Amino acid sequence: MLKDEDRIFTNLYGLEDWRLAAARKRGDWSTTKEILAKGQDAIIEEMKASGLRGRGGAGFSTGMKWSFMPKKSDGRPSYLVVNADEGEPGTCKDRDMMRHDPHKLIEGCLIGGFAIRAVAAYIYIRGEFAIEADHLEFAIEEAYAAGLLGKNACGSGYDFDVYVHRGAGAYICGEETALIESLEGKKGQPRLKPPFPAAMGVWGCPTTVNNVESIAVVPEILRRGPAWFAAIGRPNNVGTKVYCISGHVNNPCNVEEAMGIPLKELIEKHAGGVRGGWDNLLAVIPGGSSVPVIPKSICDTVLMDFDALKEVKSGLGTAAVIVMDKSTDIVKAIARLSKFYMHESCGQCTPCREGTGWMWRVMERMVKGNAELEEIDRLLDVASRIEGHTICALGDAAAWPIQGLFRHFRPEVERRIKEYGMKSAA
Repeated sequence: MLKDEDRIFTNLYGLEDWRLAAARKRGDWSTTKEILAKGQDAIIEEMKASGLRGRGGAGFSTGMKWSFMPKKSDGRPSYLVVNADEGEPGTCKDRDMMRHDPHKLIEGCLIGGFAIRAVAAYIYIRGEFAIEADHLEFAIEEAYAAGLLGKNACGSGYDFDVYVHRGAGAYICGEETALIESLEGKKGQPRLKPPFPAAMGVWGCPTTVNNVESIAVVPEILRRGPAWFAAIGRPNNVGTKVYCISGHVNNPCNVEEAMGIPLKELIEKHAGGVRGGWDNLLAVIPGGSSVPVIPKSICDTVLMDFDALKEVKSGLGTAAVIVMDKSTDIVKAIARLSKFYMHESCGQCTPCREGTGWMWRVMERMVKGNAELEEIDRLLDVASRIEGHTICALGDAAAWPIQGLFRHFRPEVERRIKEYGMKSAA
């Protein structure tokens, strides 16, 4: 369990004021000038040493990602883009960070932007997050007025600007290249890679796109040292992580915990346990709606980190834990997710454009049992043909919930099909 002194997000619940004066009392902006004085290369090496893996779902090394940016400009400016779109169902961690602790993110933008030699950061925020965007814009104005941003930011001799850009609520814009397209004023559709954003990103310039949590933890890691962060959790899965726990629990919440905490401990200690007790648990989606569901038998012992969940054929994703007790119609729940991915497909790739709608229509029939037994394997075959065959990972996100359902709950679907057939025959 994470010690209180190791928590990074000390105002996650908004119990204190979010403005600059209160943020400074909590330690934000305290040694920013000294951190910048280390130099770009030293900061990137410290981020690599910390073991921080991207908190947006992919889990790629943050320091490594920063190192891909050009060290010498060819005349083009470089940019940092913060992905605050947060459209993954079940996920609401970034929202609370921006609402209650915006200065952590803004200070992280300055340090991260400096490390990758960027001239500005753009925070692309989900349009529905109206209060959060207002807080960010107010906090940015405070930072400019205090000399923390703009010309000679924090007295470092480095000029840096931060802007907030409000999106229009499209889930696809959570994909980094679709986000870049949207930021440029175009339709939010993923780009083919290569070229990768580090070579050609927003406005054709070198760009790094990071999640809100990935950037917000940077100042504290560099203040306390990479060894401190790397000592939390377990190898290759280190540091603190904000988990979102929702669904059939007694106390839905966001909580910052050590990576690798057992799922059962996370739910029982922070979310008040499963409604009706642990034995009433049916299944959990451990990382936001796009990762495969896992049944209670796995939930009993699984650890909440990238590698442990990968071993059980699921994923940490955004660490949004969606808990389902035995009152849940698991087939209907997954069918509902299929409808979401059908609706949010940008339509650019044929497997996703055609396949997500087809999968949803079949899933709707399977909820009632109005299907043939051989359609289960046909559905899984189609899911496998969508997975890995689209420009972005939305195709994977649509396929994985269905694959997880049949991996663990196939007998339930087969039972419905047989019962429906018996009723029809009668």
